[in-house]
Parts: sequence; structure tokens; C-alpha cells
Amino acid sequence: MRLIGPEGELIGVKKIDEARRIAQDQNLDLVLLSENTNPPVCKLVDYGQFMYQLKKKEKLAKKVVNIIKELKLSHKISSHDYGVRLDQALKFLQKKYKVKVSVVFRGREIVHMALGETLLKKFLSEIAEFGIPDSEISKAGKALIVIIRPK
Repeated sequence: MRLIGPEGELIGVKKIDEARRIAQDQNLDLVLLSENTNPPVCKLVDYGQFMYQLKKKEKLAKKVVNIIKELKLSHKISSHDYGVRLDQALKFLQKKYKVKVSVVFRGREIVHMALGETLLKKFLSEIAEFGIPDSEISKAGKALIVIIRPK
């Protein structure tokens, strides 16, 4: 079997009896990492600490959740409201959140789709220092949507 030391260094290919003896001498456990390889791979570790680290990694992997904050704009938004939405988006991006910006159209406003697209392009250019678009500007129902991820 291929034997790996406690610090990750390769000890070499050893017989199982010799690997067990080395593990006993170092007061460590012999853990089988991969039995499907030729030769099988084992590592010298403190088993309790090894399991603790595995559980810790699993918890951390579950914790990583992408939070998406949504900001809604209109194609006829005032400059002050636009500035407020821009500041909110910057704040969210600095906290490493994704931001979904949507320009919503009501009723017959849908014919002004070009105005909404230019507004989103302006928004993206002003926020380019902190975030980059995750996707292209897309149409969803009566809205134009773009998702921005932090740099």
C-alpha cells in the first residue's frame, strides 16, 4: 500500500504489517483513503482529529449560501431614487452578496424596452468597479433583469 505521513508527505509503498508498525510507533491511526487505486492509499492520522476536520469541512460547505438581493427600478426613475438604488447595490456587493437588478414595466410601458435597457447598461457601467454581470440582460415577463456578482 502507498503510505502518506501525518504532514501529507509520501513515505512510500509499504506492506500492511510494516504500515501498522509505523502507525503504532508514531501513536497514530492508519486510515484507508482510497482502496480502488493500485496500490491502495493509506494515511497516518489521529483519527479523532481527522473526523473532526471532516465534519468541520462539511458544515462549512453547507454554510456557503449565495444571497441574492433584488433592486427594482423603473425606466422613468428619478435621479435621486436611482442614486439610492446605486448606493444600495454598492453596499450589497461590498458584503459579497449577488444583486438582481430589474427594470419593471407596467401596462403599455413595455413598448419602452429600449429605455430600460439603456438604464441597466448605465447602472452596470457605474457599478463596474465593484461587480460584474453574472448574465446578460434578459427579459422575464414585463421586466428586464440582470444579476451582478461581486468582484
